[in-house]
Order: sequence, then C-alpha cells, then structure tokens
Amino acid sequence: MKKRRILATLMTAAMFATTLGSCGSTGGSGDSNSGSNSGGSGKKNEVQEITWMFWDDLDATEDLISLGYKETIERFNKDYEGKYHVKPITTNLEEYYNKLNALVSAKDTPDVFIVSPGPQLTDYVEPGVAAPLDDYLNKDGWKDTFTSDAVFSQQTYDGKIYAVPLNTAAACCFYNTEMFEKAGAKVPTNWDEMLDACEKLEKSGVTPVTISAGTAWCLSMVAGYLCEAEGVSLPKLADGSASWTDGKLENVGKKLVEFSKYFQKTAAGDTNDVATANFYNEDAAILIQGSWVIGQINGQNPEFESKCGVFQFPGVERVIAKSDSLCMSSTTKYPEAAAALIKYFTDDTAQKYTAEKGGKIPVTKVQYDASVAPKQLSYVMDIFKGAKGTFGFYNESMPTTETGAHFDDTMVSVFLKDMTPAEAAKDMEDYYKANCRK
Repeated sequence: MKKRRILATLMTAAMFATTLGSCGSTGGSGDSNSGSNSGGSGKKNEVQEITWMFWDDLDATEDLISLGYKETIERFNKDYEGKYHVKPITTNLEEYYNKLNALVSAKDTPDVFIVSPGPQLTDYVEPGVAAPLDDYLNKDGWKDTFTSDAVFSQQTYDGKIYAVPLNTAAACCFYNTEMFEKAGAKVPTNWDEMLDACEKLEKSGVTPVTISAGTAWCLSMVAGYLCEAEGVSLPKLADGSASWTDGKLENVGKKLVEFSKYFQKTAAGDTNDVATANFYNEDAAILIQGSWVIGQINGQNPEFESKCGVFQFPGVERVIAKSDSLCMSSTTKYPEAAAALIKYFTDDTAQKYTAEKGGKIPVTKVQYDASVAPKQLSYVMDIFKGAKGTFGFYNESMPTTETGAHFDDTMVSVFLKDMTPAEAAKDMEDYYKANCRK
C-alpha cells in the first residue's frame, strides 16, 4: 500500500516536470536535461556525463559546507577530465524533494542525488529509484575507511546499503555569549532555566530566540526535543501500544506556545535562512538549529565565531543527530562514474574540509587538525560525548514522509494558535489510526 502511495506521489509530480525546464539551475549551476538518460551514445572514448542534485545554489552560496561540495565537484571533474564529468543540478531546500520527484517521474532521475535518511530515503528505495551500493563500498577497501558500520544504519534496507553518509550533525542551541553575559543569563540545563534565560534576555532588550515557523521542520525540531523530554515513544505510537492523547503531546504543545512568546515577531513567515541570519547578524540571542548551520554562520559572518557558543537542548539526555547522504540512481547509464563521484565526497580531502572548514563531524577515520576547525565543532563534539544517545528528527522518524509532514504542520498550527494542544494531540492520534496502524 505504501509503495503504491509513493509511486502515485511521484506520478503526480510528473505534471510539473515540463514546467521545470532547467530545474533549479539558479545561477547557471545545473541543467535537468542532463540526467541519467543523457550522456551521448556511450562510445568507449566518450566522456561519461553524469548529474548530481543538491539543495543549495553552488554559485551563490556562502555556506562553507556547500562550498566544500562545490570544491569536490570541481576536483572530480579535473581529476577525471576526459573520462567522467559531473554537472550539478541545484535548487533550494524547501523545493528540493518536489523537484527531485518531478525528475524521477519524468524518468530523468539525477545520477547522484542527496537525501536525508529515514522515510525520505525509503521513498526512493522502495520503488527501486535508488541503487544498492554494497558492491562499490566493498571494492578497494572503501567501506573500511568509515568510522564503523554503524554510520550506515539508517541507510540499510534488507541488509543492503542504499546511500552513503557524508557527515554527522547534531541539533543544538547556538547562543550569543556576549548577549547572555550582558543579560546575566546562564546556559540552561533544564526547561525552567531555558525560560528564565529567555526572560532575562528579553528584559535586557534583545530578542531571545530566532526560529523559522515558515519552514515547518525547524519548529518541529523544537517539538521533537520537547516530545523527548516528555517521554514520547514513536515505536509505541506506531504499533498502537501508546496514544498521542495520553497527555504528553498536549504538554508539548503547551510548552511550545509558552516558549513562542520569546520568538522574533516575524517567526511565522521567516524562512530558515532569514531566521539564521537574525542570529549571526546579532538580532537575536539563541538559534535552535543543527550543527550543519556552523558553515552558514561562519561563512556569512566569520567574526561572529568568537562569540558563538553551543549548548545541548535543555532537559533531554539524547540529541537529535542526522547525516546528509548520497544515493545513486538505479537507471544511471554510468554507475562506475556515479560511484566514483560519491567516493570523492568521502575521501580524505573532502572529509578534512568537512571538519576543518564546515564544522561537521566526519564519517570516516580521517585525521583532521582540530586547532583550525571552527570552535563550534568542539562544542558539538562535547555535547555528543556527554549525551546518552541520539535520535532522529521527528518528521524523519515516523512511518512515512506524509506522517512526518503532518506532524510538522500540526506543530505549526499549535504555534499559530489555529489548533489547541489538546486538538493537536487528537488530530495526531486520528491520523495514526487512519494511516499508520494496521
């Protein structure tokens, strides 16, 4: 049933495929007409042209991680000149999956594409869009370069690996150390202390928190942490041994509403980029985001690094962790070229850049110079070391992507006060009964 629903979604996206044209090739970065069905006749001496799809504009971005990916692409094209050549297809995060699905439906799937692990990856594994990568990983000791087999846990289906992780990141609270000091606020370790810090910051004349409710997953990331603090169990909710109406999600909703009075006034409409800019431009004291944002903060405002602290979301013992991953199209004409490209993203050069410039945790055993890495990375590493475990984004940990999106939208409705916390709990329970439980 789920597989048919995914395929139906992809077919619906096909209606939009003809309007995409260059499909997000903003800034001249890409061209959707060069997908896996292109590349010429495949003659022996002909350059094998492949495509790579990503959720940022490589020609306009100042995000250090994205710039590192751009360097990897350029290095790959130079090293394989005359043999392989990759052409990026770029868009933005908010539109990424819709445009990717449109290309899949048009039978023009990019040869290599980025995806988040969990249900979103499942959407490409179950219909056979993504190809298994074990044969390539087991060749020439590539898999042995990774820190452990555990990094592939969210990319493995029925014993086969369908995506290669590029980094590890954690969702944390970034804060302006100078603003905290001037306000007399201390780094919070529990929920009451978080509210107390926000109260002190507000009284000192600064906006306590910047967040994007216009980008629903940003708000639901906070809700996910609040659910963790309340002891919500997603597996039990999925099998019906627990109910969304047991009071836990209602408490989450109440806390979210209470917390939201400290958000910037434009939170409802602000995009993720705008909310993040509010932080590194020093218009707000706290940003709740993933450590993937380190590259964006330091790329946009390098001088801000010295006053950018990081603390674990208060009141929880585990942290939200995730990794960006690369898939290969099952219909690519040039699987060896596609696999070689993915491998470049995990070689020592790329992984050292991940840590030393981008501030993300490498997934390989590469040795990097911690003294030149962003200061925030060491703070994030400390959080990982002190945490009692990790869990995934809530919208990526539910039975389907549709379920995750429903949770995101429900949390936004609570924030906007279009729905009470009790109504939100009932809504989620009704949705699970209708769509997630057998």
